[in-house]
Amino acid sequence: MKAGTAQKISNAILSCAAGFASFVFSLAALLYITEFDQKIVAALAAGVFCLLISYVASERPNSESARALAALSDRLLAVEDGDLVSPAPASLRRSMPKLAAAVDSLFAEVRTSIENAHSLGMYDPVTSLPNRLHFRSEADKMLSGASEGMKSAMLFVDLDRFKMVNDSLGHARGDQLLIMVANRLRVVVNAEHNGDAKTRPLLARLAGDEFTMFFSEIGSSEEIERIARRVVVAIAEPFELCAHSVEIGASIGVAISPDHGSSIEALMRAADIAMYHAKSRGGGQHFLFNAGLAAEHQEKVDTEKALTEAVQRGDFVMAFQPQMSLVTGEVCGAEALLRWNHPRDGLRMPNSFIPIAEKTGIIAEIGDWVIGEVASILGNWHRNGFRGRLAFNISPRQVDRADFFLKVRQAFADADVPLSLIELEFTESAAMEVSEAVLAEIASLRDDGARIAIDDFGTGYSNLARLRAMPLDRVKLDPSLIADIETSEKARVVVQAVIQLIKGVDCEVVAEAVETVAQADILRAMGCDTVQGFVFAEPMFEEEFVAWVGNADRGARSVA
Repeated sequence: MKAGTAQKISNAILSCAAGFASFVFSLAALLYITEFDQKIVAALAAGVFCLLISYVASERPNSESARALAALSDRLLAVEDGDLVSPAPASLRRSMPKLAAAVDSLFAEVRTSIENAHSLGMYDPVTSLPNRLHFRSEADKMLSGASEGMKSAMLFVDLDRFKMVNDSLGHARGDQLLIMVANRLRVVVNAEHNGDAKTRPLLARLAGDEFTMFFSEIGSSEEIERIARRVVVAIAEPFELCAHSVEIGASIGVAISPDHGSSIEALMRAADIAMYHAKSRGGGQHFLFNAGLAAEHQEKVDTEKALTEAVQRGDFVMAFQPQMSLVTGEVCGAEALLRWNHPRDGLRMPNSFIPIAEKTGIIAEIGDWVIGEVASILGNWHRNGFRGRLAFNISPRQVDRADFFLKVRQAFADADVPLSLIELEFTESAAMEVSEAVLAEIASLRDDGARIAIDDFGTGYSNLARLRAMPLDRVKLDPSLIADIETSEKARVVVQAVIQLIKGVDCEVVAEAVETVAQADILRAMGCDTVQGFVFAEPMFEEEFVAWVGNADRGARSVA
């Protein structure tokens, strides 16, 4: 029988009993009481009795519900103290069993949701390994609980060529590969475990294709390097992925406590630095963090900070290296070269800071300064009669900005400089990777008079179809190509082939870093159009350059 129906029947019986009692009482009063005032008193007593019985019949269920709801309120307030386990109160079960069942079900769902959220927050959903948060927490405990005098070690594992798998096979296949990698790493960890739960190695996936391993107690650096080599070998074995044999590798950074840091954060930072060094050496190997690497990293950090301040202070200056035509022997232009007037180190060359500026993104601000400076300088030269072109380098980071080409046009328009006096130099890799939209913008600049060149050709990846289709005027040979042409027949054959390739796409050939007359003669015989280098003139600051151009004559400058 339903609880509500039972309650109604109970109240009906109680009301009937009250009515029957009132009837008996009234009948007795009529039969035995004869005085009028006594009859009035009896009627009042009977009425009060009926009212009392009716009140009890109506309030009985209300009082039970109130007590049950009060108990439920206390139970809900207990959640503040973390109580998600206790069942619904017994009084609630008696008076409102459905509500009690709903409360128990709600708390069960809450507990399940919390457990799922905890699992998602602490474990990687792809590999089921601990994630970064879980790893940091557990590794901290393991490091603090390590035996006194024992060393701990951190391995930072980054997969080589993993992006190629994602790009070629898709992210779903990439996730499958990550699971396979995690399983191989588990095998290594289990093999290195000595059975003691306290010293069991901790394996985690931090993000993307980055994994880490922490060993709370190791005997020596040789031991952890042996483990690192084992990981390298394990990951180097081909993976069978959906009928594809996939070969990747692993670059591993190793850091040891307390030598390289006494906290998990310090060890992770040191291992990360070592890993990037291993990757820069070609990958597929491990590298142990050391003092030299720490000093090199600190130098990079200091350079990053100093570059930001240099842009704000205007510590950069431009040097100019003339370019000579091997056909006419005349100065046909110059290249603007960036120099950093460092407040402590003095004049610094581009190779000491440009790579760092590229990585940090501050190269875009430096590039804006270069464009403005070149426009201002060319404006002055143009008004003084100099008609040679001035080339300057463009960073890939600059081209990625939507307003780059508009800024170039605006800067030279404001300085009243024709675009025919500028030459934009793109690196070989950047030229091969730019989008069709960027190519269209480059072509538009070229149509309006600007010259377009590829710098450092011969060191990167070249798509010959792109090279043929790209709006291009000149290609500059990388200095490494011409370094041995005086003494090496193979070097001459390579340079000759490259020159013919460039000529085949109807572009001029420029050789830079030409240091001897013999090199210039060989290049001219091969068909090279223009040279720049110490054999001709060193880079000069503006005042010296203007004087040099004004005072030199064709015969004095010719290396013919």
